[in-house]
Amino acid sequence: MNIAITGASGFVGSRLTERLRSEGHSVKAISLRNNLNPDDLAEMTAVVHLAGEPVAQRWSSEVRRKILESRQEGTRKLVKALQPSPPNVLVSASAIGYYGERGDETLTEQSAPGTGFLCDVAKGWEEEALKAADFGVRVARLRIGMVLGPGGGALQKMLLPFRLGLGARLGNGRQWVSWIHREDLVSLICFVIREKTLRGALNATSPNPVTNAEFTKALGTALHRPAIIAAPRFALKLLYGEMAQVILESQRVVPEATLAAGFEFEYPDLQGALLEILG
Repeated sequence: MNIAITGASGFVGSRLTERLRSEGHSVKAISLRNNLNPDDLAEMTAVVHLAGEPVAQRWSSEVRRKILESRQEGTRKLVKALQPSPPNVLVSASAIGYYGERGDETLTEQSAPGTGFLCDVAKGWEEEALKAADFGVRVARLRIGMVLGPGGGALQKMLLPFRLGLGARLGNGRQWVSWIHREDLVSLICFVIREKTLRGALNATSPNPVTNAEFTKALGTALHRPAIIAAPRFALKLLYGEMAQVILESQRVVPEATLAAGFEFEYPDLQGALLEILG
């Protein structure tokens, strides 16, 4: 198949590119930074849209604008360029930020969206992607949780303090963390491309979310380091500003539709995922 990827050089996109090429597919990296030529997307079987301004940074009004526009305007630009020569499928990233702060509520693909900045970003992101369905493209929106893998992502930022024995639960530690191993996310994207009737929202998270306290303990155990410190909520807000809500919000997400579609997770449990990543 001919497959185009935005965000192909990123933490997920680079591994996806590697996997697809190893399976014999032709992969083309697409940049949304400049004017997008529809000819660049001609004769594509599938398009995977992963590009977006990183959320994990201190938010200013300018950063908020970039986060919003990179997803909504970027997706709008991509969909417009697809129209002259539509692919069979568009697999568009979204995020579990769609659900907002929900405490202990179990969230499935049928759950209503939440409120707040990241919810608005995710809703607008998905709405723009869905416009490709108007000209016959099968559209799947992956609501992605915290992606764990070697050499990058959220886990990479945690390793140094944990290895120094400074690993800490965040806030009260009771907030739910919905995560996915990078290999499972890549496999899910490939699965969606292959399954010709699969469309709609799919939660890209492990079937076994954990609390932040459980995550902290599991990572400390995997690294053979204590993890008994607590980082208070006020300190996180001082350090990260408004972005602290990303790590303090509770989202207990389960991949109900993903599992119903027949996808099987290779790393459904956190301890096994961490052991594989950290070796």
